[in-house]
Amino acid sequence: MVALSPSRRLRRTPFSEGVEAAGVKAYTVYNHMLLPTVFRSVEEDYRHLKSAVQVWDVACERQVELRGPDAGRLMQMLTPRDLRGVNPGRCLYVPIVDETGGMLNDPVAIKLAEDRWWISIADSDLLYWVKGIVHGWRLDVLVDEPDVSPLAVQGPLADDLMARVFGDSVRDVRFFRYSIFDFEGYPLVIARSGYSKQGGFEIYVSPGSIGMALWNALMAEGRDLDVRAGCPNLIERIEGGLLSYGNDMTRENTPHECGLGKFCDTHSAIGCVGRDALLRVAIEGPVRQIRPLEIEGEAVPACDRLWPVVDGDRRVGHVSSAAWSPDFGTNVAIGMVRMTHWDPGTRLEVETPAGRRPVLVRDTFWI
Repeated sequence: MVALSPSRRLRRTPFSEGVEAAGVKAYTVYNHMLLPTVFRSVEEDYRHLKSAVQVWDVACERQVELRGPDAGRLMQMLTPRDLRGVNPGRCLYVPIVDETGGMLNDPVAIKLAEDRWWISIADSDLLYWVKGIVHGWRLDVLVDEPDVSPLAVQGPLADDLMARVFGDSVRDVRFFRYSIFDFEGYPLVIARSGYSKQGGFEIYVSPGSIGMALWNALMAEGRDLDVRAGCPNLIERIEGGLLSYGNDMTRENTPHECGLGKFCDTHSAIGCVGRDALLRVAIEGPVRQIRPLEIEGEAVPACDRLWPVVDGDRRVGHVSSAAWSPDFGTNVAIGMVRMTHWDPGTRLEVETPAGRRPVLVRDTFWI
């Protein structure tokens, strides 16, 4: 196994000590930071996530903070989602687009105050794009990366564990809402959200110096709940249709191609820099779109490149993520398919490293 060479460009996190003690087996690099990808095995981690509770080091979900009189205006310039009427206490999934309507990121935006937002970003250097917008438009807003490191608690027993550390009132936090809870005298933003379909919370840990104290408290309080260190799980995220920026979508795709058109209020999101381009897409419709795909046969190998989806000799799309699902007994996949072939029930083929396989276009994801 090739090792990652540490350097100042590849940052550890406030929770790295706990991750290493838990026996992490693999990392990826995400926003120039370490992101665990495997602890025991992908399948064993998957089983445990669906049955118990895990603590995830997702400090790599860096925050871009907007603070100042023009913070709200800037936030609306970044996304085609209409943010009017959004009050502090809300979290919103927001496509971030450039002037062509291409996807730059798909973060969760947290409104802390009328003049303050956090953008909890996926894997791209969004900070520089936002700073460029501020400079070009001479906006009165400070843009920076604050000392905030998310820690996720995910799984069906997440509420029980969180209540032991933060009190029973944490159970009352609604989906994609947040409240402030105290930990050792520090006020922490805690949202009911996370990159799994199993339910849970994301804790925005600040300052990072309390990271291991919180990690240890969660582990100690969850012993009888079989708490373990975990991470976003490839199988579970594909089953749930959770997209990975840079993997399933890039700047070459519009939100409509990614199935995110419901988050685009192009007629009312006045000020978004990509609004005019997306208005045309909304009228004409996309010519390709992400679809859930079922690949027949034995377990497919790791999908570390795009696999062509074909109809005979004609390429009509690609698979970007795939894995064997133990619960559904098939290979689950996410792919981009042309409109001529995206109807549910359409049978095609995909060119995998193990050869061509039959593939079925589904109408819904598995969970």
